[in-house]
Amino acid sequence: MSSLSSQPYKGTRDYYPAEKRIQNYIFATWRRVVQLHGYEEYGAPMLEPLEVYTAKSGQELAGEQTYMFTDRGDRVVAIRPEMTPSISRMVAARRQELGYPARLFSIANFMRYERPQRGREREFWQLNTDIFGVEGALAEAEIISLGAEIMDAFGATKDMYTIRINNRKLIDYMLSQYLGLDGVQSHMMMKLLDRKDKIDREEFTRQAVEIFGTEVANESMKRLERLLSARSMADLPADIQQSAAALEMRDLFALLLSAGVTNAVFDATLMRGLDYYTGTVFEVFDTDPENNRSLFGGGRYDGLVGLFGADPIATVGMAPGLTTTELFLRSHNLLPELMSTTEVGIVVIDNTVLGALDLAKRLRNEGVRVEVDISGRKIDKQIKAVIKKNVPFIIFVGENELAAQMYPFKDTVTTNEEVLSFERIVSNVKDRRRKDEDDEFAEFFD
Repeated sequence: MSSLSSQPYKGTRDYYPAEKRIQNYIFATWRRVVQLHGYEEYGAPMLEPLEVYTAKSGQELAGEQTYMFTDRGDRVVAIRPEMTPSISRMVAARRQELGYPARLFSIANFMRYERPQRGREREFWQLNTDIFGVEGALAEAEIISLGAEIMDAFGATKDMYTIRINNRKLIDYMLSQYLGLDGVQSHMMMKLLDRKDKIDREEFTRQAVEIFGTEVANESMKRLERLLSARSMADLPADIQQSAAALEMRDLFALLLSAGVTNAVFDATLMRGLDYYTGTVFEVFDTDPENNRSLFGGGRYDGLVGLFGADPIATVGMAPGLTTTELFLRSHNLLPELMSTTEVGIVVIDNTVLGALDLAKRLRNEGVRVEVDISGRKIDKQIKAVIKKNVPFIIFVGENELAAQMYPFKDTVTTNEEVLSFERIVSNVKDRRRKDEDDEFAEFFD
């Protein structure tokens, strides 16, 4: 019988302590920022009826990427591929009981059956933030500014990322009024524009001509090229600039500028593939040439709550991803050195394990996070194990130390060592903890 593979399921990751520390650092930063803005945490089931996704998420997500099965009650269910339908369902269920604006967030994992590649996995983690009950540009400005503040909290500067913005109403106007496409053609063109950067220019042109029809393709392609070359709202044709959707976009950019978001730009090609968006859509892009990709995005989806039997409610949301955030932090050297959550490792000398365990208990009573090496190994191996675990301090405990109640106390980072009393050990550990917390918040509020 062959042995079982030690590799995780394709497209998923194992999180050993070092990787879990990075995950927890990212989660903690997300949580800290959104809670400062009054967002409340919620949770939702891992499984939903498949129809929750087929109703509005789009065929690619619901039909091709969703893990689904029939349960023992003959219900067709899906492992959640996203959170937006779930939170919309939850809001619909408590429509009259919630206080508005309702600011809600979750940090959860999802599954999508797609081809694993850099920055894209089958199991992935996201922060989901949504504001319910606010119409108009203020809600979009809040969510986009929140995204920028999250990036800033990780130490990112404005030149490290760009926020690309479009509007589904403006898209509809450009496709129908300016390009003259009918509903079917508009839908096909929207999907093509969403794939624009994933196919070569020749193939893009071929598919665009096919959508327009050969008899009008020449003039239509010129109009399309003008849209694609627009680098700001001012580059759009005059009639598009005067549309209600364009004026709404101008209000949004003004609000973002007043909030200090100076790296937001208009992008006429930004579509956001999901079908439920109804207004503003946006994506945050890394400017590093080695990681030139979308990091996360979001937008307005006013109609989704209404699918669950409640009155529709204005909603804007976004969903930063764990893996794309980690890649961004690595590409810009923004990941801090993360120590173990264990603060002290006790190295046992001279078969004094009982005394070491008693010391550990006293330290834990003072709130110090401590482990004792109970393996009976040689001292050098015990020391190497503490260092491998990235534990910041070592205490050496032997018969002489227990008799004198004075213990060699070593910093594994600086390698400094001094002999300290129990009280001084507690004080040093807590001083280090406070310093780490102060540094973290100082960086956040700089």
